[in-house]
Amino acid sequence: MVFPMVLLRLLDWVLYQLLANSFYRAARKMKSYWFNFEYSIISSKPQHLQQPCLSFPSVTKCDLEALRASQPTLAFCDVHKVLLNTHSFFPFFMLVAFEGGSILRALLLLLSCPLLLILNHDMNLKLMTFITFCGLRIKDMECVSRAVLPKFYLENLNLHAYEVMASSSSKVVFTSVPRVMVEGFLKEYLSVCNVIGTELQTFGTYFTGFVSDSGLLVKHRALKEYFGDRKPDIGIGSSSFDDHIFMSLCKEGYVVNNPSPMLGREKYPKPLIFHDGRLAFLPTPSATLLMFMWLPIGILLAIYRILVGILLPYKWAMILGVWSGINLNVKGIMRSQSSEQKKGVLYVCTHRTLLDPVFLSTCLAKPLTAVTYSLSKVSEFIAPIRTVRLTRDRKQDAQTMQKLLSEGDLVVCPEGTTCREPYLLRFSSLFAELADEIVPVAMNAHVSMFYGTTAAGLKCLDPIFFFMNPRPCYHIHILGKVPKELTCAGGRSSCEVANYIQSQLALALGFQCTTLTRRDKYLMLAGNEGIVNQEHNTNNNKGQTSLS
Repeated sequence: MVFPMVLLRLLDWVLYQLLANSFYRAARKMKSYWFNFEYSIISSKPQHLQQPCLSFPSVTKCDLEALRASQPTLAFCDVHKVLLNTHSFFPFFMLVAFEGGSILRALLLLLSCPLLLILNHDMNLKLMTFITFCGLRIKDMECVSRAVLPKFYLENLNLHAYEVMASSSSKVVFTSVPRVMVEGFLKEYLSVCNVIGTELQTFGTYFTGFVSDSGLLVKHRALKEYFGDRKPDIGIGSSSFDDHIFMSLCKEGYVVNNPSPMLGREKYPKPLIFHDGRLAFLPTPSATLLMFMWLPIGILLAIYRILVGILLPYKWAMILGVWSGINLNVKGIMRSQSSEQKKGVLYVCTHRTLLDPVFLSTCLAKPLTAVTYSLSKVSEFIAPIRTVRLTRDRKQDAQTMQKLLSEGDLVVCPEGTTCREPYLLRFSSLFAELADEIVPVAMNAHVSMFYGTTAAGLKCLDPIFFFMNPRPCYHIHILGKVPKELTCAGGRSSCEVANYIQSQLALALGFQCTTLTRRDKYLMLAGNEGIVNQEHNTNNNKGQTSLS
């Protein structure tokens, strides 16, 4: 009798939520209709009898030049529907659940979607917060906030709202979502002075999943508490009734219209060079569902593609790999090596994934040797080409590479670590001192579902994640051999040679050169210098995977 009673109580609760939610929405609509009706009556009165109304112009009508001159205090009402084009914050909770938690946590959040549809806004937000943050380490959330979320925020940034925000130096954001999810991005990329949001309870170094005793942030109340008797100059919000109340507490108010044009990369407030995480798409409920449906197929496909590369000759591996969905674009022809040449050819590649030397070897249809640092045992085991570890001792590494060049062709990636965005990191100059036969190779990779690189995750899974993509793409452009007069043998310094090759590869790919290094990347994304003890790199290798 216990189970039927529990089932009846659960059914009663669901019906209550359905009915309560329906009446709640009806009441909100009636309230909105009454507001519009009241406004229409007021507007029909003579001007001297009219009361101040709550109708606000579009943010596109805001005078940006006047803002830059007066530098007013801006108050933004929430992040989604105002600063971001997206109306739902579910994708960003999913990013935290997947990247900061686990795939099981992400699955649980996805399974809660039917329940989220019938709950009101506050209950919806509390449920997503509980599933996403219950038992999540504070350190993991900080990592996701710093390395994962900014990319997706920038790609969804509302152009008109951003232009207004960028026109003032004094801005405060009020949001009902957990503050820890947005504060890092808002302060780092948008120079927001202060972020007032929903606070979460913690226990030690973990989140409990519950909001603080004060509950979800009520934005217009928080505005009054923050500014007191002083009104902010301009309030920015959406067209919702609650946001109208918020903006009415400001001297001026503007409504953000969604969606707005996308913010181009050239307009980013700060260049996005480094980011981490496995997901290469915005995980909306439908996109996340498709990902979970694809996972079993993707795992089998990744195993098949890896086995084809290991077991079959180059020609068959390329044919079957292309048939399996790999898009391989090769440009440029490498002339055969002269019989008088005693040393092998040194291929200098841009570094997009761990598989750069493997794809180059397959396209050239000849074995290559790749030099690496701290390569995981799993990646080393499944690699179809020879890999040799370096020691980070410049003199000893130079001797090792000289020996390898005397035995055959060698491939190096002088950036020292992978970079996903259209930028090239600073090139190490060591390779330029070792060979006169240097061939630059511009390599680029595109994925649609999973990134095959990571800074804070398990690097042994990098090849598997890359091959799990339905149609991963590799572009390989083999440039001509560097003229002798532009090498060290022609009187150039090793730094000049490295900078020249970096500029030529950037030009071929349409990328920008930077002076950033592997150390900069790992300090930003993982909070370390990218150096891991050899005894630990089997389980969790965060070190670099190519020549630095």
